[in-house]
Amino acid sequence: MLERLELFSLQPKTILDVGAATGALSVELAGRFPSATVIALDTSLVMLREAHCRTQATPRIIRVGGDAHQLPLHGRSVDLILANLTLPWCLPEIAFGELARVLAADGLTLFTTVGPDTLMELRRAWAAVDRDVHVHGFVDMHDLGDLALRAGLSEPVMDVDRIELHYAGLTELLRDLRGSGSSNAALGRRRSLTSRARAQAFRDALRALHRGGRLAVTVELIFGQAWGRGSEGTESVAGEAVRIPLEQISGALKRREGPR
Repeated sequence: MLERLELFSLQPKTILDVGAATGALSVELAGRFPSATVIALDTSLVMLREAHCRTQATPRIIRVGGDAHQLPLHGRSVDLILANLTLPWCLPEIAFGELARVLAADGLTLFTTVGPDTLMELRRAWAAVDRDVHVHGFVDMHDLGDLALRAGLSEPVMDVDRIELHYAGLTELLRDLRGSGSSNAALGRRRSLTSRARAQAFRDALRALHRGGRLAVTVELIFGQAWGRGSEGTESVAGEAVRIPLEQISGALKRREGPR
């Protein structure tokens, strides 16, 4: 996300880091824009305490407790918004509406999230055991673009990349997921405890998907950007809300086809 900021000529006065967690991105933003005030917003008091320790040496960073569904900010009060892997745990139509509300007319928002192919290996393994929802579902890139447009953001542009992570086994993967604060928030998820037999059946099904003795897990990483209401070129033709760079499509096809 920081690299993508180099593509724009920006002089923001107020920056919002939505889902700031420990404040690492907020510190980077304060360094990149030395005249801007950075608002590090998170719902977790634990994360805000961590952010305080990291950012207290930078008085231009303000730590705020708040929810992406109801931002505690005035309308059109922010020039730049970054939301790094915050949308997976939000209702995107509400979160986008709040971003559109607080973003200045010529302001920019950048965000990353994950798409429905994320953790598809875990879904396949559970599908061999039962029909319950065990893995949190994620919104498709094209639907995200439509939601952003309907929420009032202008000219949303989306692109996607797929990353393959390798783990020694399920224990290491679960440790990584828990460390990132990930959990299954699906409404249709099973509420009861998983029996030993079902858990073992899942492990057996997952082991069958190992490659080279290691567990390969897919992350479909989505990058998005959009402008505030009233910025130039806000009128969009139906069906053109989502644009994917041609080189991105070509790269994805080459990765899928592999070497010839």
